[in-house]
Amino acid sequence: MNLECYLKAGKIASEVREAARRKYHVGSTLFDICESVEAQIKGMGAQPAFPVNASLNEIAAHYTAEPADQTTVKEGDVLKIDIGVHVDGYIADTAVTVCYEPKYDSLVKAAESAVAEAVRTARANTKASDIGRVIETAIDRMGYRPIQNLSGHSLQQYVIHAGKSIPNIWTVGSSFALQPNEAYAIEPFATTKDGMGVVHEGKVRNIYGITSRKPSKEKDADELLELIWSRYRTLPFALRWLTDAYDEGKLRRLVDVLVKKKNIHAYPILVEGRGKTVVQAEHTLIPTDGGANVITL
Repeated sequence: MNLECYLKAGKIASEVREAARRKYHVGSTLFDICESVEAQIKGMGAQPAFPVNASLNEIAAHYTAEPADQTTVKEGDVLKIDIGVHVDGYIADTAVTVCYEPKYDSLVKAAESAVAEAVRTARANTKASDIGRVIETAIDRMGYRPIQNLSGHSLQQYVIHAGKSIPNIWTVGSSFALQPNEAYAIEPFATTKDGMGVVHEGKVRNIYGITSRKPSKEKDADELLELIWSRYRTLPFALRWLTDAYDEGKLRRLVDVLVKKKNIHAYPILVEGRGKTVVQAEHTLIPTDGGANVITL
């Protein structure tokens, strides 16, 4: 573990998140939001760990702007901005929900309260299931439902989802304990009481990641694969990150080839089961014996 890199990534992620929280986004396109947040990360001496997620309303996660995306934030929209920052591959992951419709204020507060209580609970040897219980209780207490099939996750160098999951509900059975000197993202998602409390995969897939560097046997596709590897390794990427090197039509064709050959995985958007509004909050922490170093506060 490189604590210095984690701390730098966390400080940048926190500053960028708070700038996004303060900004008035109504009338902005998702393209401009994603691009401006990513530019801010780079301007502060780090790199995005994944394309900024800008997910609206019933879309819980995994939407990023398409090239020249003209989807515009409207009055009453609930916008989740999920931000990943890495320094030499060491990742800080954080998120904020932005909305200017007062009827959603308490829903947003439920997710924020849940993550605050969860990070206060976390320390070395805390069971992940106990964190899930804290999150579920905090959200339920305010009259809302946690999204039960989304979870937090362990982080490793250049790996966002590193194999361990931190649930947003209490789970029965065996559970791992948080380890010192490991990084974890805790990210409660909540929806309204009449929501299903689960998400399903939507049709849109616009975030990608390399799963294999085995040659596809198509020269142009293999050249693109090596460019992606050289820039992002196994970290997720978006098509708009590659339009400096390829025109969009050719880029889409080659990415489709690499997806079919299973060199690249395409992540689907995640949509609330009954189409209800979803909110999110997230922090990254490193447990210690006496508590946790929450690097994105």
